[in-house]
Amino acid sequence: MSDPLRIGVIGAGAIAQVAHLVVLSKLEGVRIAGICDTDVEKAQALAGRFRVPDVYDDIEDLVQFTKPDALVVCTPNHLHEVHVISALSAGIPVLCERPLALTSAGVERVIAAQRAAGAPVLVGMNHRYRHDVQAIRSFLLGGELGALCSVRAYWHIFRPAGTPAGWRVREAESGGGAMLDLGLPLLDLALWLAQCPAAKRVSAVFGGRPGRGTVEDLGSAFFQCTEGHSIFVDVSWRHMGPHEKFTLEVVGETGSAAIAPLAVFKEMHGTPVNVTPPGGESGDPFSTSYRAEWRRFLGLVRGEEPAPALTDQLLLHRTLEAVYRAAREGREVVL
Repeated sequence: MSDPLRIGVIGAGAIAQVAHLVVLSKLEGVRIAGICDTDVEKAQALAGRFRVPDVYDDIEDLVQFTKPDALVVCTPNHLHEVHVISALSAGIPVLCERPLALTSAGVERVIAAQRAAGAPVLVGMNHRYRHDVQAIRSFLLGGELGALCSVRAYWHIFRPAGTPAGWRVREAESGGGAMLDLGLPLLDLALWLAQCPAAKRVSAVFGGRPGRGTVEDLGSAFFQCTEGHSIFVDVSWRHMGPHEKFTLEVVGETGSAAIAPLAVFKEMHGTPVNVTPPGGESGDPFSTSYRAEWRRFLGLVRGEEPAPALTDQLLLHRTLEAVYRAAREGREVVL
């Protein structure tokens, strides 16, 4: 029986607490070797909760003393690039929470470091691993919905006014507001489901709350893609409703599909027919998506499949930069 893979956790914030450490603590064949955070007291409390043996306040110390087989980067956005490159310089595979960097130039630097190191990097786009998203991708790849016409995606959450949001509302540290926080993974899903087409025209409108921070609270973006279909993304941190709204809808020439919940319809003999697959994966889509993401990453660490090229992330960030430019300048951006 082989030794368990030793995983180092960089950052002790919310996503490490509610997602990664929860999943890692239950996965067979892995061991959490250490947690690193500049807030040592928070890291120590988290280490005690998950029975992690060592705590550090510097990534170099964690790497030197725990000898991890892989790292997961869960730090604030502006630190992702430097932490991923630091791990790669030591030849260590990395699972990095989104975004990979604050800019497309930063993504290019990570790609260069990844190619030099030869170690895999996986970006934490966990929604790709939802069972409902995977089902829609299978329908699209099989041509069962016909040629793609449009993708529409919405993510609306509620954050009370005046709630401290820390680095997320400081542009230099976050890179953006609701459009980056919620819109980036939606745009990633839309491009991934459409097999990464390029956008040729982008328009966007943002909104915010004066005095709350320097980033947008809500926004909408519309994309015309080179292949002829369109993408629409709408996000908000100020949603007023009974619950969070998260959905994605795909429209093809002969069928349509949506998630949360999964629904698939096809035109048959002139009539729309419900062809939604029965059953589906049990459990919370949030938790199950992170478990599936970790299974994929551990496969990369073990060399069971080639490392992703990250070119999809470069396209994603270039497209997102066009969104922010369109919103800032108040005009359509042609790419």
